[in-house]
Amino acid sequence: MSMIDARLQVDFPDYTLDVDLVLPGRGVTGVFGASGAGKSTLLRAIAGLERPKNSRIVIRNKVWQDDAQGTFIPTHRRALGFVFQDAALFPHLTVAQNIRYGLQRTPPEQQKIPLDYLVDLLGIGHLAERQPESLSGGEAQRVGIARALATSPRLLLMDEPLASLDRKRKMEIIPYLNRLNENLDIPILYVSHALDEIVRLADHLVLLEDGRAIASDSAGKLLTRLDLPLAHEADAAAVINGLITGRDEHFLLNTVTFEGGTITLPGPASTPGKKIRLRIQANDVSLTLQHATDTSILNILESRVIGLEETAPGLVMVALDANGARLLCRLTARSASTLALERGKRVYAQIKAAAIVD
Repeated sequence: MSMIDARLQVDFPDYTLDVDLVLPGRGVTGVFGASGAGKSTLLRAIAGLERPKNSRIVIRNKVWQDDAQGTFIPTHRRALGFVFQDAALFPHLTVAQNIRYGLQRTPPEQQKIPLDYLVDLLGIGHLAERQPESLSGGEAQRVGIARALATSPRLLLMDEPLASLDRKRKMEIIPYLNRLNENLDIPILYVSHALDEIVRLADHLVLLEDGRAIASDSAGKLLTRLDLPLAHEADAAAVINGLITGRDEHFLLNTVTFEGGTITLPGPASTPGKKIRLRIQANDVSLTLQHATDTSILNILESRVIGLEETAPGLVMVALDANGARLLCRLTARSASTLALERGKRVYAQIKAAAIVD
């Protein structure tokens, strides 16, 4: 699989971005960090909007910059799409005209995504003749994404695309972003300082801090590493990727099979075999030493403690391995002491079905 290779350095008077990254050539790579960590600068450098030095940027076997060889492809010649916080639609053009605008710099032989297919994926067909001023924030952003993708780019860069939306609008647009990931063979670099967005979208994760990449790995691994700040966040969570494998129509419950076993969760019927990503917050996991039978909890996973760390006064975060799947559990120091938790100890992780978010 073609990769994304970005070795670059960008100097500012009081700040330097210096990273050396090899990232997957497909799926969503989330770039996470505090304000000023270098997230947006990283995207701008890859796009050629900032000129890094002593750098090499290769996107799926296409060299965009290699200072050792004297190569620098200007932004307008890089096959990329860029989506910012503001959709920046042309106000004098309709939705359909805005989307087609992106095709003007793309030769017909390079147009690989049919516009009708793209419009359907993003659910914006009914907006075609509307003017941008009549769109909601979420609708405008979906149109902006369609315009960026209409050029069939080798890479899609998204810089805080949901930051200007309220929570309701964010939840409306995230499923469409997941559909893009599932249906298009275009890698996405997604910048955000919102952990809940990263958890819902990212397959791979880069954690930036003060201009340095302090970690880069699968999202499932980085989210549950106790030596990283992600597991210390108030909304710390683990992600589990699985498949819908069963349905209880009487109680309206779906069965999800994953590498660590099965999980039951409420919801509408879904197609068997459908891929699903589950977000399980550390606050929604409790631990027992014995497999409980007289409990309302539907999901009980045999697990092994792989790490413990005090993340706040009187609170302990526990990292768990459930037969290959990673989980987090936040509990009081007293509970950790009562259970005599230690690395390697077998426990049972209890997860409320109603608390699991897909």
